[in-house]
Amino acid sequence: MRILIVGSGGREHAITWRLANDEEKHELNCVPGNAGTAAIATNIALQTGNDLDGIVEFAKAKPCDLVVIGPEAPLVEGLADKLAEA
Repeated sequence: MRILIVGSGGREHAITWRLANDEEKHELNCVPGNAGTAAIATNIALQTGNDLDGIVEFAKAKPCDLVVIGPEAPLVEGLADKLAEA
């Protein structure tokens, strides 16, 4: 399963760590991620940390089976809606 984790904090690191240790092996990408997630997933650098359009474009270009949005700010700004529309 290809999974995109949005965020760069401890919450996102914990989610990524758990998914990396799942019995089923996943392709994990973090936007933007952090030093901890870089060790267990691929961090994706965008123009800015909350580049919603960039996140949507990445998710379309490399189709994701699941997107996990950790921080509240992207949710409030409509990232889930933009992903659903795409």
